[in-house]
Parts: sequence; C-alpha cells; structure tokens
Amino acid sequence: MEQTLKVYIYKEGERPIFHQPVLQGIYASEGWFMKLLQSSKHFVTKKPKKAHLFYLPFSTRMLEETLYVPNSHSRKNLIQCLRNYLSLITSRYSFWNRTGGADHFVVACHDWAPAETRKIMAHCIRALCNSDIKEGFQFGKDVSLAETYVRIPQHPLRQVGGRPPSKRKILAFFAGNMHGYLRPILLEHWENKDPDMKIFGQLPKVKGQMSYIQHMQSSKYCICARGYEVNSPRVVEAIFYECVPVIISDNFVPPFFETLKWESFAIFVPEKDIPNLKNILLSIPKKRYLQMQKRVKLVQQHFLWHPRPVKYDIFHMILHSIWYTRVFQISSR
Repeated sequence: MEQTLKVYIYKEGERPIFHQPVLQGIYASEGWFMKLLQSSKHFVTKKPKKAHLFYLPFSTRMLEETLYVPNSHSRKNLIQCLRNYLSLITSRYSFWNRTGGADHFVVACHDWAPAETRKIMAHCIRALCNSDIKEGFQFGKDVSLAETYVRIPQHPLRQVGGRPPSKRKILAFFAGNMHGYLRPILLEHWENKDPDMKIFGQLPKVKGQMSYIQHMQSSKYCICARGYEVNSPRVVEAIFYECVPVIISDNFVPPFFETLKWESFAIFVPEKDIPNLKNILLSIPKKRYLQMQKRVKLVQQHFLWHPRPVKYDIFHMILHSIWYTRVFQISSR
C-alpha cells in the first residue's frame, strides 16, 4: 500500500460540511483522518487520473450540526445536500461514473451516516463507526471505523497507558449515560450488586474519588456496552488505557477485523448473557488474561492518533482497510 496507493481528494464542497475536520469529541475519527490525509504528500495526488481511490471529504458531524432542524426527526435535507454534492462531482468528473463509485470512499463516524449514505453512496466504500450488520454494513465493501474519543486535540495521546496487571484490582468497570436499551439492563443486574463489578450510570466528578479514566486504568476488564447504536468509544478507550475490552453489542463489526485477531485481546459477550457477566470473566484463566492484556498493549499502536502519522498507527490502519477492501473487490470479480 505505501509503495503504490494514491488518493485524489475532491476540492469541491464548501465549509463547514466539507473540508473542515472536527478534531474533538466522539466523532473525531472522521476529522482526524480528513486532516491527516489532506496534509499527506505521500498518499495524495493532485492528478485524478493517477489515483487508485477518490475521497469524498465531508464531515457527517458538521452535516448534522449545520443542516439538521432540531426535533424535526427528518434528515431529508442532509441527504439532499449529499445528493447535490455528488451531482456536482459527477458533472465535473468522469471517475464516479466509470466505476459507479466503487473506487470512492467516505469516512463517517456519526450514528446517522449509514442511513444518510445507504442509497446515494450504495457502491462507495464506507468507513463507518456505526458498523452494524442490521443497519446495512456490508462485508467486503464497507470498513469498520474505530470510534475514538479525543478530549484534547492538541494532545491526543494524553494519559495513554494504565497500571500493570498486578495493580488492577477492579475486575470490571463501566460508566456511561443510559443510551439505548442495553445499558439499563446492565445496570439492573450489576449496579451496586457486587464489589468486584464497578458498574455505574454517569460517573459523578467528586474530588478525591477515582475518575472515569483512572477506573479504566485500574480495571482488568472494561465493559463496552452498546448505546443507541452498536458502536462505542469505550472499545478504543479500553485499548488506550490498556484494559481488556469486553464488547457487549450483537451485530457489531470491530475495526480492522481483516487484519487484527480480536479474539486474542478482547472478550465478546452476547447481550443475553449480561446476567452471567461476572462468571464469564472469572472463568478466564489468569494466564489467558495476562496474554490478552499484553496483546492489548501490542495493538494499542494501531488505535493512536499522532499529529503527524506514524507507521502502523490508526491513520495508516484506516487507509489500509479502505485499500484492502478495494483490492478485495477487484480480485473477487
């Protein structure tokens, strides 16, 4: 990939929806990727005829912030904006029509992205944080995008790491808002029920008590329960703080699954097994836990944003997943 891949970025599209990366918050993955690709001299070409892939540089976060009418429950104007954009692209260039958009890609982290792009970008490679099989995520065409919660854009690696396994005294930790149907079930079974299971709703900030990050850095297992959608930034946060992820989200496709063997460093628990969660975790031998925790530290490099891309980091991994998907499409014809 590094030797051959060239990407053309369309110049069309007005800010803030296009070309304006959002670098903070839970939707930051799409913004950081946009920022780093736009500044890449290695992968980007200014000559579209030399490109292997074409990037549609819009932000689903800014699309929502700019055009969505609060409480309207309608996204028609958001979809129309993207439809108008594609009409502009196809009227000025021949590349989309040449492949039906199969060599074009989007990187979109907002929950609404699958629905917004399902029809008008049906043949595109879609890198989606909301990688839900039931919501139209397609193996062999779409890419699972890691959802990263960037708190301080100037220091994306701040507080990375955690305590060694011998000092992780908490068996399992979760804290978060009651988004979706699953988290209330998790709290019903485990909140204030067992001292080994630190399961909370929204964790209050109390002086002298452990923070959310400190809990993650001190826990053996970090519970990554789905919210409204299958994805959760806790999956990457757990890796960031060297805590073994416990993913409770049926139909979720994990990031970089074509490259990483997730079963070697994460636990997948079916949603129906929440009542048996502690027994499942206690049944894992200490030797296996230590191996998994070690592997979490090894794969951590693939989930980190750097102000300037570093080989094998998340920027390269996302681009590789997109490139791999396109190569797979061509080779399977």
